[in-house]
Amino acid sequence: MRAPGDTHVTPAPAPLVGIALMCLAVMSFALTDTTAKWLSAHINVLIVVWARYVIHFALSLLVFNPWTVPGLMRTKRPVLQIVRSALLFATTALNFTALQFLQLDQTVSIMFSIPFFVALFAGPLLGERVGLERWLAIIVGFAGILLVVRPGAGGIHPAAILSLVAAATYALYSITTRMLARTDASKTTLFYTALVGSVVASIPLPFVWETPRDPAVIGAMLGLGAVAGAGHFVLILAHARAPAATLAPYIYTQILSMIALGWLVFGQVPSLWTLAGAAIVIASGTYLLVRDARARPQ
Repeated sequence: MRAPGDTHVTPAPAPLVGIALMCLAVMSFALTDTTAKWLSAHINVLIVVWARYVIHFALSLLVFNPWTVPGLMRTKRPVLQIVRSALLFATTALNFTALQFLQLDQTVSIMFSIPFFVALFAGPLLGERVGLERWLAIIVGFAGILLVVRPGAGGIHPAAILSLVAAATYALYSITTRMLARTDASKTTLFYTALVGSVVASIPLPFVWETPRDPAVIGAMLGLGAVAGAGHFVLILAHARAPAATLAPYIYTQILSMIALGWLVFGQVPSLWTLAGAAIVIASGTYLLVRDARARPQ
């Protein structure tokens, strides 16, 4: 029931539409990583991170800003908002740096370890119990990561460690998002994410700035922020139309996009080790995501 004068209408449940939107969102994230990898070969990676945040923030201001949305910046937990936003910035910077040295399918396979880190951190931070089933899923998932990384002779570039740390920081970001959902509006949290990221990304800019002159580079910088922002918006639309438990497994369709884009743009073909490890990670990660989503109230 809506209050008088409330024009907000909750979208009707539409699972198939939600699934389609989820797949579209993860495709946009794959395109974001592909663009970042291509750009990092032409300009400093810190400029790439800056473009991703500042352009996203500038575009989001057209929809959400303190003048059209009164109280947008009002938060009950400002420190946690800043910490959460800084965690996402760290994830982006680490992931974009790793992309300079790793294949797209390798980075996304490692980043799929996020649910395992969430399960590990949720205990001490949220007081959630980690039962035997979750521990087994975590152990199996990390075994899959070891197949992808193959530490020691014949393994992939040490930059894989950056991707693993990025997965851990993103897991902390997810947990702080859950904590903020109890006190702050989603629009407020989204606004701080883009604002803090833009400010932090601008700090090193005077020391690394190089003016891009190639039209393709400029266009890619503009597209990077736009696609990243659109992906997050579509993700919100997906969750408004289908339960999290329904959408969770479709996160892993991103690896299909990453493999296709890696081959089309960079001529990269995934190894059998990467495919085998990714399959194990996806299976155990899907179990954790669906189990946790069904355990939590909508």
